[in-house]
Amino acid sequence: MEILIHVSHEETKVALVENRQLAEFFFERKREAGVVGNIYKGRVNKVLPGMQAAFVDVGLEKAAFLYVDDIYVEGSDILPGEMPQDEQTPPPAAEGEIPAEALPSEDSAAGVVPRPESPRKMPRKPIEEILTEGQEILIQMTKEPISTKGPRATTYISLPGRYLVYMPQVNHVGVSRRITNEEERQRLKEMVNSLKGGKGGYIIRTVAEGMSEAEARSDIIFLELLWQDIRSRAETMKAPSLVREDLDVVFRTIRDYLTHEVETLYIDDVKEYKRVMDFIGTYMPDYASRVRLWEGATPLFASYDIERQLSKALEKKVWLKSGGYLVIDRAEALTVIDVNTGRFVGENDPESTILQTNLEAVTEIARQLRLRNIGGIIIIDFIDMEKEKNREKVFLGLQESLAHDKARTNALKISDLGLVEMSRKRVREDLVHLLGETCAYCDGKGYTKSLRTIAYEILEELRSVPSGGQNPKEKKAILFVHPEIQTILQDEERDFLQAVERKIRRQIIIKPDPLSHIEEFSIVAP
Repeated sequence: MEILIHVSHEETKVALVENRQLAEFFFERKREAGVVGNIYKGRVNKVLPGMQAAFVDVGLEKAAFLYVDDIYVEGSDILPGEMPQDEQTPPPAAEGEIPAEALPSEDSAAGVVPRPESPRKMPRKPIEEILTEGQEILIQMTKEPISTKGPRATTYISLPGRYLVYMPQVNHVGVSRRITNEEERQRLKEMVNSLKGGKGGYIIRTVAEGMSEAEARSDIIFLELLWQDIRSRAETMKAPSLVREDLDVVFRTIRDYLTHEVETLYIDDVKEYKRVMDFIGTYMPDYASRVRLWEGATPLFASYDIERQLSKALEKKVWLKSGGYLVIDRAEALTVIDVNTGRFVGENDPESTILQTNLEAVTEIARQLRLRNIGGIIIIDFIDMEKEKNREKVFLGLQESLAHDKARTNALKISDLGLVEMSRKRVREDLVHLLGETCAYCDGKGYTKSLRTIAYEILEELRSVPSGGQNPKEKKAILFVHPEIQTILQDEERDFLQAVERKIRRQIIIKPDPLSHIEEFSIVAP
C-alpha cells in the first residue's frame, strides 16, 4: 500500500493506493474542517424522553444528537452497548470493570467510541433522570453531520495515540481483533495492564503488534496527561465551546494508516513534508525512510491517475475486467448494488459464467464500499446461481474481501433470490455527498420528463383556456416555454397544436424562454 498526500492552499487530499488502484480517499478543506474526534463542552438544549435522546448545543450550525446509551453516568456500571470486536475471547469482567462486550474496537479512524449497535442487556436510568435542559456536559463527536442530520456524539471520551486508545471512564484492556497471534495478544495485554495507572482503559491498536514496553509507557503517559489537560480546560470554559480539536487529516493519516503494510508515503509539499518529518523523527523514527517528498515532473495525483479514478467513483456503473458490471444506486436509507454479466458471455457453461462474474464482483464491491464511504444498509443483488456450493463460494469470497475493511461490516448469507443483506458502519458522509450536491436541474430525481410528455401536458393545459369567441384571430394565447419545447410543438406536434387552437378559438403564440427549466411553462390568455 502507498499513501499519497496532496497539499494545496485550499485543501489537503489523501489517497490510499493498493496496487496502483485507489482504495480510500479523504480530504480536508480549510473552510470545512470535520468534527469527528473533537471534544466540546456543550449545553443540553432538549431532552426527548420519547426518543431517549437529547440535543446538545456545541456551537455548531446543528445541535449534536446524544442517545441515552452514549451517556456515561458517574459510578454506574452501564456501558456502551457494542458487541466485542476488539477481543476474540473476552474475559469475565471483574467487579467494577467494564465487560469486554461493551468495549469498542479501534476501527473508527478517529478512535472514538462508536454508537451502540446491539440491544442493551442491562437496565439503566431513562435519559430524563440523567440529563436536564441547560445542563453543561463534556461530549465527543463520533459522526459528522450527514444530510439533514446533526453530528452524533457520546460522553464516553476516547483519546487515540499511536499504539493505544485511552478511555478514561472504563477499566479494561482490549486488543485489536486484527492482531491474531494469541501469544502476542497476551503479551501486549499484560504489558499495558502493568503500566497503566488507576482508573482508565485501553484498546491496543493493530499497529502495536511488536510494541516495546518503552513505546507503551510513552503512549500511556502522553494520553493520561492529555486527559488531565482536557478536564482542566473544560472546567474553565463556558458552554458551548471547543475543548480539544482532533488532529488534522495529515496527522490522522499518519496515526491511523502508517503501518508496516505501507511501502511509501509521498507528500508533494515541502513545508508539510518538513512538519511530518519532525513528527516522525520524534515519535516514529522507524518509519522515517518510508516518508518521501514527491519531486516528480508529473504532479503526484496525476502520476497515479487519482482524479480519473475519483470521477469514476461518482458514477453509477462500474465495469469489471471480464466485461460484467455493477450498478450502484443510492436511496435515503440504503444502497443497492446490482451485478450484471454485461458483455461477458463465458464459454459453454452458463453457471460457470455467472459464478465467475459474481466472484469478480465481490472484490470490486468491497473496494467500492471503502472508496465511496458507503454505510448503512446495503443490498447486493448477485446474478442467480442454481448450485448451493456456488452461492457459498461467492459469500465466502465477499466475507474475505470485506475483512480488509476498517469499518465494521455484517453480512447475511445469500438468499434464494440471490440477495445479500449487509450493513457497514457509517462514520462520515459518502463520497458522492462529500464531492457533489443534489442536482439543481432535476432536484435529485435523476431524470426530467421527456419533451413529448411536457408538450402533451401543455396541450392539455391549453384546452382549459377560455374560448376566444366569434373572432379567434383577435384573441390570442401566449405560451412561454423552453426553446426545445417550442421546437417540438411547432414541428412534430404541430397538428395537435392547431387542433387545440380550433377548440379554444384562439391563436397560440409561442415565445421561447431559454432561462426557464425545461419542464416549466406559462400561459397568458387575456
